[in-house]
Amino acid sequence: MSPHPHTFHTLPSLRRAVRGICEAHRLPSPNGARLLLSVSRMATAALDAGGPVRLEAVQQTAPGGTTLLAVTLHAEPTPASLLPADLPLPGQATPDGTVAWHVPLGEGGGEEPPPSAVLPKPLGAAPAPGRTREAAAAEAYEAEIAALESDLGAALSRVDTLSTELHRLKNELAETNSGVLALYVQLEERDEQLRRAHGQILRELEDALRPPPITVSGMDLAVHYAPADPDAPTGGDFYDWLLLPDGTVHITVVDALGHGVRSTRSALNVTHAVRTLALEGHPLESIVAHTHDILAPFDPDLMATVLLARIHPETGALRLANGSHPPALVVRADGTADYLEVRGRGIGFPLPGSESVLEDTLHEGDLLMLYTDGLTESRRDPIEGEARLVKTAQAHARRPVREIPGAVAEDMHTVILHPDDTLALAVRRAENPQVKNPLAGQS
Repeated sequence: MSPHPHTFHTLPSLRRAVRGICEAHRLPSPNGARLLLSVSRMATAALDAGGPVRLEAVQQTAPGGTTLLAVTLHAEPTPASLLPADLPLPGQATPDGTVAWHVPLGEGGGEEPPPSAVLPKPLGAAPAPGRTREAAAAEAYEAEIAALESDLGAALSRVDTLSTELHRLKNELAETNSGVLALYVQLEERDEQLRRAHGQILRELEDALRPPPITVSGMDLAVHYAPADPDAPTGGDFYDWLLLPDGTVHITVVDALGHGVRSTRSALNVTHAVRTLALEGHPLESIVAHTHDILAPFDPDLMATVLLARIHPETGALRLANGSHPPALVVRADGTADYLEVRGRGIGFPLPGSESVLEDTLHEGDLLMLYTDGLTESRRDPIEGEARLVKTAQAHARRPVREIPGAVAEDMHTVILHPDDTLALAVRRAENPQVKNPLAGQS
């Protein structure tokens, strides 16, 4: 069907015709509005110049079976600054000065409309008999205003509907976000509870593996341990203390490489092997090397530093063996302090063993500090850490021994750049010791 073009002399009559086409072919409101604006913009220049425009509309079927509404506008002159591709509904210009639009028809637009509905009868082409052109133009203008007001009312109603929907969606989104946030907080709290429970269980297990306190006349002993991660309290820093059959106190301090349960197992293996060798009477200077020989076949990846101390409670005689471990620190009763250096290599190191045994004496009131490197190497400079340890130990040396390890660790860790497991063990020889071998009299 190819109806003849209709001629229009005024913009209102052209607009009414376009709206009639949109209604007849049941175009969706957005497409119809874009078509109306596009046709009006292209026709404005020609109508302002006093010339007529011609408009035709025909329903077509595309090769793919899609039904299209083809709308063609003949308007001369057309504005040079306005390109059909830049219109709200892009059009296609032809060499003869026409612009065509092809609009897909949705559901309900596939039936051929009656001829009278394809292109409404143009208004404003010529006034009816007995009426002046001015009166017809005024009437057309009023009709155009009424149509625009109707369109505006429909648009405002749509805006109100969309605003209400947007407000509802925002409320739903806020409620959803609130619920998600509450769930996230609950999950965080539950996760924190699980971490604490896990840490508590591990802490109790590790405490159960540590040796019980020993009581020795004339000597006070205390220990402090702090893991690098409070929620994962297992680690490779371990100690052992026991009374040997000859009445001397044996102390082992171990720092196994790594963190977690594996390093705890390694440290336990070392302390158990050392304890067995000590109770069997092996010389102190050979125990580090013998421990390596025992454990290497079972755990070839084991690496651990070891410090061994033997103290005679009655005489204060002190003997030290070392395997790559930080040196012991002694704070004398007069306030002076010294590091007791012994060369040696740890378990799992090349040529493991203590090169010698250092012999010294703990006099009445002297304090001996044994520790792992987490105490002195929490900052960048280990040498600076050793210097701070001397000052800190001197500052707390006269406190009750049970308070000294924790107080020293707290002062040393005011700034922590490299967190690590920390062990601090303090031994002080009391004044006027009354030594009693707790093993005496036992059968």
